[in-house]
Amino acid sequence: MIVRQESLTAKMSLKDLSSTSPLPTASLVLVFGSVKRFGESKLQATLKARYPTAQIIGCSTSGEITAAGVFDDSLQITAILWEKTVQRVTHTKMNGMQNSYETAIGLANQLKADSLKAVLVYSDGLNVNGSELLEGFKSVLGEIPVMGGMAGDGFGFTRTVQLFNETVSDGLVIAVGLYGNHLIAATGVGRGWKPYGPPRKVTKSDKNVVLELDGKPALPLYKMYIGEHASKSLPGSGLNFPFAIIEEGRRDIEKIRTVLAIDSASNSLTFAGNVEEGGTVRFCQATHDRLVEGAGDAAHLVADHTSTGQTGLAVCVSCVGRKGVMAAQVADEVKLVQQILGPQTMLTGFYSYGEFAPRPDTNDSVLHNQTMTIGYLSENLLA
Repeated sequence: MIVRQESLTAKMSLKDLSSTSPLPTASLVLVFGSVKRFGESKLQATLKARYPTAQIIGCSTSGEITAAGVFDDSLQITAILWEKTVQRVTHTKMNGMQNSYETAIGLANQLKADSLKAVLVYSDGLNVNGSELLEGFKSVLGEIPVMGGMAGDGFGFTRTVQLFNETVSDGLVIAVGLYGNHLIAATGVGRGWKPYGPPRKVTKSDKNVVLELDGKPALPLYKMYIGEHASKSLPGSGLNFPFAIIEEGRRDIEKIRTVLAIDSASNSLTFAGNVEEGGTVRFCQATHDRLVEGAGDAAHLVADHTSTGQTGLAVCVSCVGRKGVMAAQVADEVKLVQQILGPQTMLTGFYSYGEFAPRPDTNDSVLHNQTMTIGYLSENLLA
């Protein structure tokens, strides 16, 4: 596995790329940047000229992750040349959030094979139900790990875009199947959020739309908890006050869910993933230090499956809500990940509207919110 990276800051243009491609024979190129960067007219042609043999994919972000820190309005390009691993890349255009499950089934059927070891998925951030998407992949692929995330749009929640070779569009779901015994794939998940307040029963919901908590309209109750000031800035301020879904019969957090939209007419909250009717939730809050510690937890889970000196790539997908809480110090969580994984591991990734990864110590791939997830890739050429 050979990895080369190129980076453009917010003040740099495509003309500032070096005159020669760092890896013209690349198999796969990952591109992360803002919606604005993906709107540049010569982007696709420039990338294709630099990487003529590669499948070029990516998405807009709420911030770009690199080994040097976290950037906005930059363009991060990571080229990968597989030496032994086989890849298959596919995509589709969504025709509505309600079809997320069926969309994933169609993509998974194109990727399914006995030698499939891992799947990378990058999707639209606003027109996809991430929970349903993951359930669709699992229904076909079983315990094959799915890593990736949902595109971002800063803190705007207006429009996200995805890149598939010559196409830049919203509404896309892109999936990469990776095959063969030479591939090393590992994942890590870390949070840092702490529940507060009494547990609340979800008494009425429809997939990712919550209408009632404890038999009361959900939106007014939520506003009461977050306060008048934060309520005026919804849905954006909801990033600071996610839901913790509590495991049945326990107090442990099973998943975190972030508010994507509110509806004053129905007094409902729409989340990035499903919140099951009958389930138990609590409100959450976090501090900078706890979130950084959570990112470290994710890195340690990955480090347990890597070898010292082994070249690898860590694709970090962290939630825009964490970026909102940590603000100017958001790079601290990325620096800790790099410190734990070591200089032999190259970093890329983005801040997202939802993260895809197996739950810790399981093969159960789910949608996470408010979570640092790491999808680690490498090759063992002697396998």
